[in-house]
Amino acid sequence: MIQPPNGRTLVNFETNFYTEQGEFTRAVTLLGQRVELRIWPASFGWRYGDGESERTTSPGAAYPDLEVTHTYLRKGRVSPSVDTTYAAEFRVGGGPWRDVAGTVTIPGTPQQLRVVEARPVLVGG
Repeated sequence: MIQPPNGRTLVNFETNFYTEQGEFTRAVTLLGQRVELRIWPASFGWRYGDGESERTTSPGAAYPDLEVTHTYLRKGRVSPSVDTTYAAEFRVGGGPWRDVAGTVTIPGTPQQLRVVEARPVLVGG
C-alpha cells in the first residue's frame, strides 16, 4: 500500500509504504501424520523504484504511523515494490514446535507511482 493513494505523490514529501502480509497457519497430512505449519513475515525488502531500497522487520503501517517512508527527490514515474521474506516452524502430531531451516522470499508486484512537483499559486479572494 502507498500513501498518498491514487498513484501520485510529491517530490520532497514523505511517501508512506506498508503491506498487510501477516502470519498464517496451515495443516497438512503427510504419511498419515498431521503436520502443522506457522509461517510469518520475518523481513521486508522495500524497493522504491528510484534506485533506493531498504530492509526492515516492520511491515510499515497506515497513516498516521509512518513506519516506512521514502522521499523522492525528482519527479517522474517509479515502480516501488516490497519483497516479503517468510520464516516458519512446524510440529508433527501435536508435538513440540521446530524451526524450519531457511527462509523463502516472495517478490512483490511493482506498483505504478507518479512523482509530481507542487507549485504554489496565489489566488485573489
